[in-house]
Amino acid sequence: MKKALVTGAAGFIGSHLSEELVRRGWSVTGIDSFSDYYDTALKEENVASLVESERFDLRRVDLNRADLESILRGVDTVFHQAAQAGVRASWGSEFDIYTKANINATQRLLEAVRRSEVRRVVLASSSSVYGDAADLPVTEESPTRPFSPYGVTKLAAEHLGRLYRRNFGVSTVGLRYFTVYGPRQRPDMAFRKIIAGIFDGRPVDVYGSGDQSRDFTFVGDVIRANLLAGSADEPSEVYNIGGGTRITLNEAIVLLEEITGRPFIRKRAGAQRGDVNDTWSDGTLAAKEIGFRSATPLREGLERMVAWARESAAKGV
Repeated sequence: MKKALVTGAAGFIGSHLSEELVRRGWSVTGIDSFSDYYDTALKEENVASLVESERFDLRRVDLNRADLESILRGVDTVFHQAAQAGVRASWGSEFDIYTKANINATQRLLEAVRRSEVRRVVLASSSSVYGDAADLPVTEESPTRPFSPYGVTKLAAEHLGRLYRRNFGVSTVGLRYFTVYGPRQRPDMAFRKIIAGIFDGRPVDVYGSGDQSRDFTFVGDVIRANLLAGSADEPSEVYNIGGGTRITLNEAIVLLEEITGRPFIRKRAGAQRGDVNDTWSDGTLAAKEIGFRSATPLREGLERMVAWARESAAKGV
């Protein structure tokens, strides 16, 4: 039986990834610090079904304090999803949290991996490393110029992966996610807030004009990208993982109004520091080398997210 370590296992992406690995017959050790960036009750709900499986072992510990050498024994593949998320919250005094969670923890994990028998480390990165790119779509060779402290820490984590790969032969591969959405999306993210506002009939802040565009990627596609990167023979150092659908936030809001059959009440808010105007992924390299192509159209993905939100509301979650 293959064994995986999933960090950030109680989070949005980590919980989906852990479930898919267990479904495929893997033994999974999940690490999560249950930080209070958002309501930890939501994270408990994310892993509620997982903890009932005999193939899933949840460790409630910070990566900066965990006994990683013992945790990594017998592990084939590490999926490093843990991070302090959020562009807008990464300024000022909060930056210390980001450096500890995104840089220090990654270095500590990689240092433990290099002394282990782990075959592959898949590192979750972000389109934030590109910053406010002028030339779109971006390729893996595009300049990396983060526009937020969060983006700086994600790029630093990428560099650490590259350093351990080149100096110690640790097989690392970074995945640059482009605006991931779907069931269990964090409550601070746009689609989650907009859907909640539509259901509740209350106004929701829309930052800037709403004409900023994003390459939206369904969480199920991101999980598939992780599995492909984890099993590839000789992957490149980084890949763009995008959804293949770039639309403006205003267009996405109209789509959600159509899906829910209800109006959205917009509350105008100023542009936020660190938010970029546009993102758009060129997925050619990932398609060529690991066989990843997005399979979920935006409307279908949003329909699934809305259905999940309705079920969650009915359960009082």
